[in-house]
Amino acid sequence: MAKIAVHMTGGIAVYKAVEVVRGLQKQGHEVRVAMTKNAARFVGPATLAALIKHPVLIDQWSATLNGQVPHIELADWSDLALVVPATANILAKMANGLADDAVSATLLATSAPKMAVPAMNVHMWNNPATQRNIAQLKRDGVIIMEPADGMLAEGYAGKGRMPEPAEIVKQVQNCLTKQPLQSSAANGQLKGKTIVVTAGGTREALDPVRYLGNRSSGKMGIAIAQAAAASGAKVELIVGSVSVELPQSPNIAITTALSTQAMADAVSQKFAHADALIMAAAVADFRPAVLADQKIKKHGDGTLTLHLVPTEDILATMGAQKKPGQAVIGFAAETNDLLQNANAKLAKKHADVIVANDVSKPGIGFGSDANAVTILRPNQAPLKWPRQSKQKIAAKIVDLANQLLKAGD
Repeated sequence: MAKIAVHMTGGIAVYKAVEVVRGLQKQGHEVRVAMTKNAARFVGPATLAALIKHPVLIDQWSATLNGQVPHIELADWSDLALVVPATANILAKMANGLADDAVSATLLATSAPKMAVPAMNVHMWNNPATQRNIAQLKRDGVIIMEPADGMLAEGYAGKGRMPEPAEIVKQVQNCLTKQPLQSSAANGQLKGKTIVVTAGGTREALDPVRYLGNRSSGKMGIAIAQAAAASGAKVELIVGSVSVELPQSPNIAITTALSTQAMADAVSQKFAHADALIMAAAVADFRPAVLADQKIKKHGDGTLTLHLVPTEDILATMGAQKKPGQAVIGFAAETNDLLQNANAKLAKKHADVIVANDVSKPGIGFGSDANAVTILRPNQAPLKWPRQSKQKIAAKIVDLANQLLKAGD
């Protein structure tokens, strides 16, 4: 779950932004809203305040909140700043660092990633000044969601329509996956370190068509890789089957390893020269004893008996082989007896940390954008992290890795 500041500006499409807020809340995110005074002409702030259960920021000169200046408090609070709709005016202010109202001041003050959803008349969109501002914002790292083509409020067609709320919510989810949230280690404390991260699920082939697999999306491992890169580390990301886009970063080298054996080989090679290993991949415990060279056909009564054999236990192997100064963090995805099974794994695998999560609970685990985990370490009490975004958990795991490496120096 991320903290998202939604900044609404004075375009006719602002009424759709209310549905964006509702969509983000349905995804489990915490939302606050800042509006320009012109936006408040289209949508009543009381409606939004009732929806988000929090006051809407409109006046940057309003009284302090809990001893803090409101626009600074909102800027510091947010994990992501979403500008929807983004008028030509606010784009110009953002591109040139202006801060003459609550929205522009908050956007200038925040260090959170920014995403803007432009919506305006086609001629305003095509104006060279607007296009210069868009280009500058992209150079500044602002994510721009292009407006759609279609019928405009003026009664003619053109580019400038705000995308549908569901599409905006989907793009926000993608943005949160690609943009790691800040960790306390994100000040370069891992600079000079090499971190190996595994992500996704492995596939064990039955025949040329079918395989044994699992529901891992790769979101957790990818978020960890991004958080480690943000902290200054060189990251070796080893991915199995994933359902999300892979990160593009000069600090992240990606190796694809779809089978357990391929992943074991890649991890062994990379970890030999690395400082830490974070095994977030969902690795198969079994594989077919025999790989059929042709597609398996139905015979007789149509039943099929598979003979399965254990795969290599990558975490146990690396835990046993780790050298002084190296750190190993593993995951335990369980559906029952979480702490009992995870503690057994901690002892058996020789890991420094086990991150345990119950994947049977709705809204966390495989495929979700949030997780709730328990951190297990030898001779220490369990540490519970409540439900939050995988980006936040990733940042905390990277902090743990940093602590382990410092202790081993």
